[in-house]
Amino acid sequence: MVAWLRRSGERLRPLDEAAAYARCHGDRDDSVRIVKLPPRRARYDTLLATGEDIRVGLEARIDARDADAGAPAPPA
Repeated sequence: MVAWLRRSGERLRPLDEAAAYARCHGDRDDSVRIVKLPPRRARYDTLLATGEDIRVGLEARIDARDADAGAPAPPA
């Protein structure tokens, strides 16, 4: 990089959230506040099936269908 474009030894100080907000949006009024939210809960853990659960269920349905294939058809 060209030496005249670099600033010598000048580093910006780290900003906290309030200072960054003030720099971007001006002074903070009472309608803006920082809210701490609880961590998100894991969603759908009980609803999601594993691949093994799906395979076992499919095999059970196929076995039930094969067992019904040998039985006589119900009267229409």
